[in-house]
Amino acid sequence: MQIKQLLEEDDAVSPVIGVILMVAITVILAAVIASFVLGLGNQTQQGAPTATIGMNYEQLGTNGGTEVGILTLSHDGGQTLQASNLYVRGSGLASNKDVMGDGTTTENANIASTGSWTQYYGSNSEVKSGQTLTVGVKSNYDVKVVWESAEGDTSSTLNSQKGPDA
Repeated sequence: MQIKQLLEEDDAVSPVIGVILMVAITVILAAVIASFVLGLGNQTQQGAPTATIGMNYEQLGTNGGTEVGILTLSHDGGQTLQASNLYVRGSGLASNKDVMGDGTTTENANIASTGSWTQYYGSNSEVKSGQTLTVGVKSNYDVKVVWESAEGDTSSTLNSQKGPDA
């Protein structure tokens, strides 16, 4: 073997490495472009808020043979929430007429007959620590306060409670 021939020969591993690098770059570029096209690149998962919702039931009396009262929902701490993202769901919700059968009112005048935070606070308002919502209920209620994202794809139950006759 001649040393001069060994030094002049250009064939080596470099063409193979070049092809491998080009394939790798193509695969990485395809993955990045696909993630943006499919919307995966800018998708941030918004989790449920960390807020404490308290519930306090107060029986008012009997209306038409059904015991009725008010359930005071209170934001006891944590993140400020959008009123439009909060819902009161469940059974045993009563209308104002059911609760105040004789036409009287209570000290808690912000009774929301639909269990909607937006009914009392407005759809663009925030619910902060210390704010309350009073909901008319029958004594056999089973109520949950649910936070739902604006897109409707994420929800979380912040608190739930059953009435004394549930």
